[in-house]
Amino acid sequence: MPPQKQAQQKLLIKGGKVVNDDLSVMADVYVEDGVVQQVGPNLNPEPSTGLIVLDATNKLVIPGGIDTHTHMEFPFMGSRSKDDFYTGTKAAIAGGTTMIIDFAIPQKGCSLIEAFDTWKSWADPKVCCDYSLHVAVTWWSNKGAKKMLAMGITGPEGHELCRPEEVEAEATQRAITIANAVNCPLYVVHVMSKSSAKVISNARREGKVVYGEPIAAGLGTDGTNYWNKDWAHAAAYVMGPPLRPDPSTPDFLMNLLANGDLSATGTDNCTFDTCQKALGKDDFTKIPNGVNGVEDRMSVIWEKGVYSGKMDENRFVAVTSTNAAKIFNLYPRKGRITVGSDADIVIWDPKATRTISAKTHHQANNFNIFEGMVCHGVPVATVSRGKVVYEGGVFNVTAGEGKYVSRPPFPPYVYKRVRQREQVCQPTPVKRAPYTGVVSGISVTRK
Repeated sequence: MPPQKQAQQKLLIKGGKVVNDDLSVMADVYVEDGVVQQVGPNLNPEPSTGLIVLDATNKLVIPGGIDTHTHMEFPFMGSRSKDDFYTGTKAAIAGGTTMIIDFAIPQKGCSLIEAFDTWKSWADPKVCCDYSLHVAVTWWSNKGAKKMLAMGITGPEGHELCRPEEVEAEATQRAITIANAVNCPLYVVHVMSKSSAKVISNARREGKVVYGEPIAAGLGTDGTNYWNKDWAHAAAYVMGPPLRPDPSTPDFLMNLLANGDLSATGTDNCTFDTCQKALGKDDFTKIPNGVNGVEDRMSVIWEKGVYSGKMDENRFVAVTSTNAAKIFNLYPRKGRITVGSDADIVIWDPKATRTISAKTHHQANNFNIFEGMVCHGVPVATVSRGKVVYEGGVFNVTAGEGKYVSRPPFPPYVYKRVRQREQVCQPTPVKRAPYTGVVSGISVTRK
């Protein structure tokens, strides 16, 4: 006998305010089989067995967050990051993120396809939410680092000193120049400094197609931590590019994120515990680079962006979800609550608070760089593919339940601007009417 068709999952979210990047409206949301079927006031679907109702009264109903930059179970500097694709995506769900885009990093001599297949084989059996992959082409020199060590600087502060802000800005400018020369859009990950952010802002105002990605760490803390007398505390913040010691940098980056000069947000979530960081106790170049953030990003951005008054709820949705979906060709399947979209939805309580702490977080690490930060704005329920996977602090997840999401090339949101720019830059042929004139008494006709 043929297998019986599995009963469709049905979910009704009632009484909340649906917030997309361009509009907020009081509406219910009806979901069936993982897809949004209806959005509107006072929805009353036919009673049926298995209908789950979530009360969102006095709360926001927002698209699930998309973390554009993670490194789960990443082999790096002789170690491997603590968050694998199970614990990492589980923590993401608790923080209101329903999709991550991880980086597949080829080893030297390894093909890009081989790296992609390797990362996918790690992720598929473990992910609790949807994911996709970037594939990186990377190489860097250790010549700055050797100079610091020769000067006797071995602590975590050396990590920032050998990666100065000017170099980050120069690298950003060079990438923008090259991309512009070949009329190619550019996405700059991990924007950490005022200088780099200014380069991106200026390029965008010149009409160049470039997008900047600050991360939760750079928006919620700063590089003064590298000079902390507690070595373990200082090493916890080591990442590349590093946090900048100017304490006004997070506020500056948040302002640019709020006004549109920066576009989307990630975390660079790549967790190494205190023992792993201690590999570089006497040599900062051996400290594994990486911080936490996949669980904290949404709350940190709400606190520093919305609660502070810098951005509204719609811009919050744009920078935590919608813009990423548009840039990486996931929209409107992801990044929006509308009929036909994937039911990746978060019920967000803007009045609730939580204090970030390693004692209560779900990231697989023994410290948290946001330790003690009080955040106004908390996810109270997370829906992934139409299933309530987190509610009131309780998980309902299964490893491998998330899916790899393919992203076709040439997203219209990005390449439409490229095509428009091509048309603007192309010289317009001049059509001339036949001309008859007299030169030195000779009649001529020019066509």
